[in-house]
Amino acid sequence: MSERQTTDRDALFELLDTELVGHLAAVVDGVPIVVPMGYARDGEYVLVHGSTGGGFALRAASERRTVAFAVTALDGLVFARSLFDSSMNYRSAVAYGVLEPVDGERADAALLALSERLMPGRADEVRAMTRKEVAATRVLQLRLDDVVMKTRAAGASEAADDGEDHSVWAGVVPLGRRWGAPEPSVLTPAGTPTPDSVAALTTSLAPDGRLH
Repeated sequence: MSERQTTDRDALFELLDTELVGHLAAVVDGVPIVVPMGYARDGEYVLVHGSTGGGFALRAASERRTVAFAVTALDGLVFARSLFDSSMNYRSAVAYGVLEPVDGERADAALLALSERLMPGRADEVRAMTRKEVAATRVLQLRLDDVVMKTRAAGASEAADDGEDHSVWAGVVPLGRRWGAPEPSVLTPAGTPTPDSVAALTTSLAPDGRLH
């Protein structure tokens, strides 16, 4: 529905900055492939990473194939007085373009940006990546030039004179998310304090119910 499309860059950036998983899609050898992955936004780019040992993303980048990267947030279910009019409140964006490798010193910064997006502050609490680990990881970027974003943030379709039985409940059931209680690994000694990064993450639910 074209009326749900928006070109608001702030709304796009908010969506990308609050979600954690996107889906990268490409056609390889005539076969469509879609892979879910964590990501980060760096200005006008989306950053993703993978192994240098293979993967369709690296192949798509090397062959300069057009890919699509999609992110969706479900904000609630809309219960109308008919199944036909029932809907979802959501925000979604699909970016199209060519993946570009991130090389040199910027690659290190991009890896840190990915870590900070998913686990803010964790890099300061653990050992640094080894040369072997860095060599095995490749960061790719997709510029946010060609993006289609759509949103719905409304109640159920209804009117006073629509002839429907208004004694039937209609409305919106919002969807909220929150982190659960941290679960230590089996090798973590009993009594080990919860690190600041984990404590901060588990209290990061914003008033609007979105993960920040």
